[in-house]
Amino acid sequence: MALSPGLPSFAYALAGHLSSYHHHCTLRSTLQDLSLFDSWKQLEGIWHTSIVVHKDEFFFGSGGISSCPPGGTLLGPPDSVVDVGSTEVTEEIFLEYLSSLGESQFRGEAYNLFEHNCNTFSNEVAQFLTGRKIPSYITDLPSEVLSTPFGQALRPLLDSIQIQPPGGSTMGRPNGQS
Repeated sequence: MALSPGLPSFAYALAGHLSSYHHHCTLRSTLQDLSLFDSWKQLEGIWHTSIVVHKDEFFFGSGGISSCPPGGTLLGPPDSVVDVGSTEVTEEIFLEYLSSLGESQFRGEAYNLFEHNCNTFSNEVAQFLTGRKIPSYITDLPSEVLSTPFGQALRPLLDSIQIQPPGGSTMGRPNGQS
């Protein structure tokens, strides 16, 4: 099962040597309509994050690591852009690093909505580039959801979701094949 394009999102942007992330809120209206969360806590959304650096946006989904022009996924412009600092990492070194990640811990088949997702990727890459993490309210959300009875009941369905935001080119695959 894949999420439909056109849902809001979040990205951490890193333009040139400036590091930041974008984030898109997926499922916002659905979460706000679910009264089951009222007794637990109000969720702003389920965040999709990406990193923007060296004039491109990089993200991780069920197809592996992908890139596109900033804001170029079908999720549209991010709901928020957060500056995470500057980096001295050159584009060449960064692309070698991404290639290594794509062959190891961020292969498409390693994607898991709750335990190894776009936010895990954005956090890892932000730390590599700037030494800073993305906010814990984003990285902690999956465990918070799963700690509820509602989250546990939905886990089998949610585990089957494969998310690959459309609009990017998969990195490290011949001719963009996934």
